[in-house]
Amino acid sequence: MKVTLKVWRQKGPGTPGEFKTYPTPDLNPNMSFLEMLDVVNDDLTAKGEEPIAFAHDCREGICGTCSLVINGKPHGPHRSVATCQTYMRSFRDGDVIVVEPFRAKPFPVIKDLVTDRTAFDRIMAAGGFISVRTGSAPDANSIPVSKECADRAMDAAACIGCGACVAACKNASAMLFVSAKVSQFSLLPQGQPERYRRVLAMVGTMDEEGFGNCTVTGSCEAVCPKGISLDFITRMNREYLSAMLHAAVGRETAGKDGGAG
Repeated sequence: MKVTLKVWRQKGPGTPGEFKTYPTPDLNPNMSFLEMLDVVNDDLTAKGEEPIAFAHDCREGICGTCSLVINGKPHGPHRSVATCQTYMRSFRDGDVIVVEPFRAKPFPVIKDLVTDRTAFDRIMAAGGFISVRTGSAPDANSIPVSKECADRAMDAAACIGCGACVAACKNASAMLFVSAKVSQFSLLPQGQPERYRRVLAMVGTMDEEGFGNCTVTGSCEAVCPKGISLDFITRMNREYLSAMLHAAVGRETAGKDGGAG
């Protein structure tokens, strides 16, 4: 099979970009979308042209690096798969396929299809940790965790931080990502010591990075390669409200203690 690609080409941040058209060589329908780009890049290199820059790593739907918008949809036409798990058999011979980077102000383009998503790293660094004893592994079942909580925590931890939720949202909201990272800790007993500080710090950093607000259109859940549920946004909102109330009570108590002194 052969297809025609319309690919976003941009030399770097702050430089104008444009779509360029590339007819592909013969393709195997069973190759992945990224393997197809490899073939196209080999062809471009053989012609003395600059290959298309795109991000990739594990190619197994685990790392979240392969973040492309394919025909207007983050990760391509299917649900619950990453770009690297999208195969050319998903398209028809002769199709025109538009490929572009994730579009969001907090995700500036580095080159072509590669974007800078270190804003997610800064959100994680703001509160994504737990204070547990390091060293040897603890005995199994030393801290009882209900199956319901463990299952929900694992559902949240499935988030691979690809950013598809941001790219699909009309507001470029990162709340699905942040809610998953907040929830995976808050659901477990090990995450309780920093529970309130964590949610305030992560949400605050999310806002500072320029991500928009959630208006619950559900576009984020629809394109998430791991099927992260909107329910986690509801959970994070409850966590945030609880943290704000906890902080307010703490300030009131401290004020009373100071007055008594």
